[in-house]
Amino acid sequence: MSKVQGGMKCVKYLLFAFNIIFWVSGLLVLAVGLWLRFDPNTVDLLTGDGAPYTFFIAVYILLGAGALMMVVGFLGCFGAIRESQCLLALFFACLVIIFGAEVTAGVFGFLNKEQISEEVQKFYSSSTLDSSPNGTAIVTTYYKALNCCGVSTLEPNRDVCADFPEDVKDCLTAITDFFDEKLYIIGYIGIGIAGVMIIGMIFSMVLCCAIRNSREVI
Repeated sequence: MSKVQGGMKCVKYLLFAFNIIFWVSGLLVLAVGLWLRFDPNTVDLLTGDGAPYTFFIAVYILLGAGALMMVVGFLGCFGAIRESQCLLALFFACLVIIFGAEVTAGVFGFLNKEQISEEVQKFYSSSTLDSSPNGTAIVTTYYKALNCCGVSTLEPNRDVCADFPEDVKDCLTAITDFFDEKLYIIGYIGIGIAGVMIIGMIFSMVLCCAIRNSREVI
């Protein structure tokens, strides 16, 4: 027999529906994280000796949060249907942890976008001064991945840039534009999902308290 009646029963099924949506959201967050991690252009730009890795920190936080969201979404569905106070309390605690991770990823993405762009720009600039085959390969990779050529402070190498139009974007600007777009995705997803989780925390706490009160009456 159900431990909650009336309006609390509505909250129970709302929490169940929320967790289905939450599970799907976790799947989407995981998919976006995997895309950001294994996007061919991103991998090409951040592969090589001395390549900065700060960008991937935010991506890994997003991946971890997405995977945890899927597990917690299942836990929340089970807890709501079984009307288990213990599972709902655990669900609430997990939401708090994911909330912190998502906000961290979002804030990290917004606050460090300039630092990440600068690190990649320095890596690219140092590669342009490296005449070894490795340096040349890195520079060529940036040209192809970002459809750019040269740097803003140096004359572009016309031997390499011969296939590009005269008004081609310099690579320092292209790097900034590329990573700003990626980091905004991380930031908006992190903060957006964190806002949605507040609703889940409210539902779970209300239902948990209703179950506890019903047991006290019994």
